[in-house]
Amino acid sequence: MAPFSTLSDIDLEKQITALSRELAALRKAVSRRGGAYYEDGRDAALDTYSDLAGRLRDAMPAIRKQGRVIERSAREHPAAAAAVGLVVLGLVASLLFSRR
Repeated sequence: MAPFSTLSDIDLEKQITALSRELAALRKAVSRRGGAYYEDGRDAALDTYSDLAGRLRDAMPAIRKQGRVIERSAREHPAAAAAVGLVVLGLVASLLFSRR
């Protein structure tokens, strides 16, 4: 009969081998699932981007028109435009410094 330490070493080696096989199988399963999640996320991002691009494309004429109106107003009233710009700049600065 083999000594006790030899039996436990053999059992441990068998268990390590079995665990290594299980770990390899789990890695493959996680890899497959991770790839599927990546593809699903990529598809969702592409759909969202396409939807956003379509909406932006439809809204561009109105955005351009409003931009021209704002530009005309700024040219007619430069002091008011400068004041509004300073107020906006102050608000942005206060928001940035309030977070710190």
